Amino acid sequence: MIVSAAPALINPTLHTSASGLTIIAEQMPINAVNFSLWTPTGSAVESDSLNGMAHFLEHMIFKGTQTLVPGEFERQVEQRGGMTNAMTSQDYTCYYVTTAPQDFDAIAPLQLDLVLNAAIPEPEFERERQVVLEEIRRASDNIRRRVYMNAMAIAFNRLPYRRPVLGPFENVERFTAAQMRQFHQTWYAPSNFTAVVVGNLPVEQMIATLEAQLEKQQDNLNPSGSDRAPRPTLPKPTLPEFLPEDPFENAPPQDIQDSRLTEARLMMMWRVPGMMAVAESDGLDVLARILGAGRTSRLVQELREDRRLVTHVGASNLTHTAQGLFWISVHLPAENITAVESAILSQIQALHEDLVSIAELEQVKRQTINQFIFENEAPSSRAGLYGYSHAVFGNLTEGLTYTDRIQSLHRETLQTIAQRYLPLNGLQILRMYP
Repeated sequence: MIVSAAPALINPTLHTSASGLTIIAEQMPINAVNFSLWTPTGSAVESDSLNGMAHFLEHMIFKGTQTLVPGEFERQVEQRGGMTNAMTSQDYTCYYVTTAPQDFDAIAPLQLDLVLNAAIPEPEFERERQVVLEEIRRASDNIRRRVYMNAMAIAFNRLPYRRPVLGPFENVERFTAAQMRQFHQTWYAPSNFTAVVVGNLPVEQMIATLEAQLEKQQDNLNPSGSDRAPRPTLPKPTLPEFLPEDPFENAPPQDIQDSRLTEARLMMMWRVPGMMAVAESDGLDVLARILGAGRTSRLVQELREDRRLVTHVGASNLTHTAQGLFWISVHLPAENITAVESAILSQIQALHEDLVSIAELEQVKRQTINQFIFENEAPSSRAGLYGYSHAVFGNLTEGLTYTDRIQSLHRETLQTIAQRYLPLNGLQILRMYP
C-alpha cells in the first residue's frame, strides 16, 4: 500500500512479505540506492548479564554465513564502489549499504543473507571479541562518551538505558558464540525486521528483489524432497515492556572527579515521556531548540555570547521507547558552575511563567521543520526516517507527520509542557570536575 506523506516527502510503499519482513520502498531521482535493515533489538532487550551482546552481534553479522565467507560481502560492496556499515543503540540495530542502482540486485540479497543467516563461527568470534574489547577501552578514554555514560548511569536507576550499549568489559570477555547464536535466533527473525530501500529504481523491482531472496532462503532451509519438516515462519519476538521511572524530586546533585577532563562538565537532566507521548515529545524538541540550539538560542546568547561563562552549552530531547531524557549540557570553568546552574534554572522558570513570543516560536518552528526536511533529502537519511519510524515506533505515521505536528504547536502548549515536564525541583544535576 502507498502511505500518504507530507509534501516534502514522496510516497513510500509499505509491503509485508510472507516471511513477516516489512519492506518499505520508495523511488527517488538520485543515482544511488540505500538499503537498510532495522530491528528494534538494541541493548534495551538484554539482561544485565547479556549487556553488550547486541553490539557484539552487530560486529559478527559481517563474519559470514553458510554461503558467504567472512569478508566476502564487504569485498562485493567495495569493488562496486559502494559502502556499508551498521549501528547499535539502546532501542534498535541497523545495517545499511549504499550502492549504485545497477548493483542493487546483486548486493541486497547478500545483505539479507548476512543479517538473517549469520553463522557466527568460533574462530571469527574470538578474533572479533578483541576488537570489541578495544572499542570499550577507547570509549572509556573518550571524554564525550565518558560524560554521556556517567550521565545515563545517574539518570536511570532501573531502565536499561542506564547501561552502556557496548556493555561492560567483563561481560564481553565471557560471552560465548553459542550464547550469541541463541540471541540471534531469538531476535533476528524476519518478522522483527523492517527493510527499507530508497533510490532510483522502480518500487516493484526493489520489492521483487528482496522477495526473491527471502523465497530462496526459505527453499534452502526446506529443500525439495527433504525429510525435514518445513521450517515455520517465526513470529515477531515479544519486546520487553518497561515501566517509566518516576520524575526526579529534589534529587541531590552528583559530583564526579575526572582527572582526564580539561574543563568541568555540567549536565542538568529531566525524565520525560519519550515515545510514550509523541505530542509532548515534539514540544520538548522545540523547547530544547529555544534553549540551546544555535547562536540565537537563549542559553547560548546569555551564557556564552553575553556573560562568557561557558565554552559550550546545548539542550537536547533524548527520545527512547520507554522514557526520554531532556538535558542541558555545558562545558565551563569549574568556578562558574554555581552561576551557570542558577542562570539555567532562571531560563526554565521563564518558560513556566511567560509565553514564548510569537516571533521566537515561528523562527524555531522554521528551523526545526527546515532541518528535518533538509536532513531527509538524501536516500540514506530518508531510509533512516522510514526505518526508525517503523521499527521503533511501529508505524510510518509518526515520522511522516512530524513537520505538521511541529507547525501546529502553540505557545500555550509549550508553556504547559515546560511546567509539567521541566519542574525546577524535578531534575538531576551531574557535575564533573577535572
